[in-house]
Amino acid sequence: MMKFCANLSFMFTEQPFLERYRLAKEAGFRAVETGFPFGFTEKQVVDAKNGANIQQVLINTYTGDVTKGELGFAAIPGKEQEFKDSIQKTITYAKSLGASKIHIMAGKVADVTDANHSVYETNLKYATKLLEQENIIGLIEPINKYSVPNYYLNCYDRALSVVKKINSPNLRIMLDVFHLQHIRGNITNSIKDLGGYIGHVQIAQVPNRNEPDTPGELNYVYVLETLKSLGYNDWVGLEYKPLEDTNKGLKWVKSLGYSL
Repeated sequence: MMKFCANLSFMFTEQPFLERYRLAKEAGFRAVETGFPFGFTEKQVVDAKNGANIQQVLINTYTGDVTKGELGFAAIPGKEQEFKDSIQKTITYAKSLGASKIHIMAGKVADVTDANHSVYETNLKYATKLLEQENIIGLIEPINKYSVPNYYLNCYDRALSVVKKINSPNLRIMLDVFHLQHIRGNITNSIKDLGGYIGHVQIAQVPNRNEPDTPGELNYVYVLETLKSLGYNDWVGLEYKPLEDTNKGLKWVKSLGYSL
């Protein structure tokens, strides 16, 4: 059975961030995922989550100053301490929220060199050791160049290679089907290739990143059945931009034969 969690950085944006925990619960969700909650204390976020009586599945690492173009530090030489600080800070939030997964953001790089590859692997090894101690899964996510130009990790082959090389059950790939279609296409075989290395799934229609049943390139009845056939039974994050009202847009869940 597919389990869907609301991405509060994309959904229920009709209301301020902390209110979205309650709105997700009222809409029928059992769980949520979020980016790093900038502008809020750990206590504020935990209180909002606990007050809504909802589970937090995933949180992104602290990315740095997005107004300066920062989007994580994992692949940025010279930012090793910032990376370590961001991992420690995010683990603290994750533990307080009960989140079992952390998305480790790589950062933006205009011209990738061997130094980026090297520091990325070194930083992931460092993070993985910490995550193993906390029983938290670290996730790396290839992000397509159209949505986020210059994001370091924009290749599934690279992601798979790194995960295999580090060889830890606490480091897995975040499979966002929206990005997968942009980067590789060939959805069926691509999902099969990633197989047992998938630690989390996110979905949105391509190319406009709206609800799965909106016009676009992907047949999500087929995509979700493919994931099920390969044994994926973990959470599926709804990282899409509602076309109109978030709640009205949720009609796709029933129309595709699922429930929250």
